[in-house]
Amino acid sequence: MREADVGDDTNSMINPPVEELLERADDSKFRLVSLGATRARQINSYYGQLGEGLGRMIPPQVSSTARKPLSIALQEIEQGKIVAVTVQDPPESEDDEPTLELAGAPPEQAG
Repeated sequence: MREADVGDDTNSMINPPVEELLERADDSKFRLVSLGATRARQINSYYGQLGEGLGRMIPPQVSSTARKPLSIALQEIEQGKIVAVTVQDPPESEDDEPTLELAGAPPEQAG
């Protein structure tokens, strides 16, 4: 390896750098992988349905020279176009008891 290549940031195998992507995913590798994979599947579905004229999927949000859906998804995350959102479950009240009903069971008759 030449000396010029050692400190060269443009000669990276992963572009954008993982460290920058982790900052966007709250420093969670699992969240980054989940977010990137989910968005890559959406981009793949978008390209798959283009000829059908349905228009239900969201197109890529960045102009990219990358051809792979995962590379495009990671570029979207780097540029802040895709953001991870934490969904919290609503708190259960103490009055709400879970009920179980059997499908097809006859209703109970008084008597």
